[in-house]
Amino acid sequence: MRGKDDEYDYLFKVVLIGDSGVGKSNLLSRFTRNEFNLESKSTIGVEFATRSIQVDNKTVKAQIWDTAGQERYRAITSAYYRGAVGALLVYDIAKSLTYESAERWLRELREHAAAGIAVMLVGNKSDLRHLRAVPTERARSFAEENGLSFLETSALDSTNVETAFHSILSEIYHTVSQRQMSGQPEPEFGPSSAIEPIRVLPTQQEGRQGPCCHI
Repeated sequence: MRGKDDEYDYLFKVVLIGDSGVGKSNLLSRFTRNEFNLESKSTIGVEFATRSIQVDNKTVKAQIWDTAGQERYRAITSAYYRGAVGALLVYDIAKSLTYESAERWLRELREHAAAGIAVMLVGNKSDLRHLRAVPTERARSFAEENGLSFLETSALDSTNVETAFHSILSEIYHTVSQRQMSGQPEPEFGPSSAIEPIRVLPTQQEGRQGPCCHI
């Protein structure tokens, strides 16, 4: 018998990508558990958490994956992206190098993920406006040139975190539902393919399930 948490109309896998230290893990914990940890350390390996939202009276369950940005974990790339229907490409507005890396992350995403994946460029740590190193308009232009949506967020004070995840999940839902209504072939990232579970063993404690390990 399925519990309440297992009742959904669509299950979509969304990945968080970007350099280490840009706040991916805190975006995940803020959206799924409404938590923020100032002492959060770099993620080791892979973790995921889930949360369901309502879109057009349908229950959309997001399975959000987070992994380290360090180069030494690149070996998990193909498994990490497999089945992903959306991605948040995150940089730190106060660290220009993390923004400069966005192009490389986008290239890697498009090499490994399914065609048509929804991507949002996210400038995190907007609370550090006094330390801003990446102008908003510069990032917005990059997003427009590459067909990405764009938003600035703060996991610390919750600014736009809900909006970011709701926007990308709504975009995915509408793409899938419009294809279903028009009778077009299901895209690679349709709901049935996204529901298939993907197993990546954590490098920390094993045996934890559901929302998720300590970051």
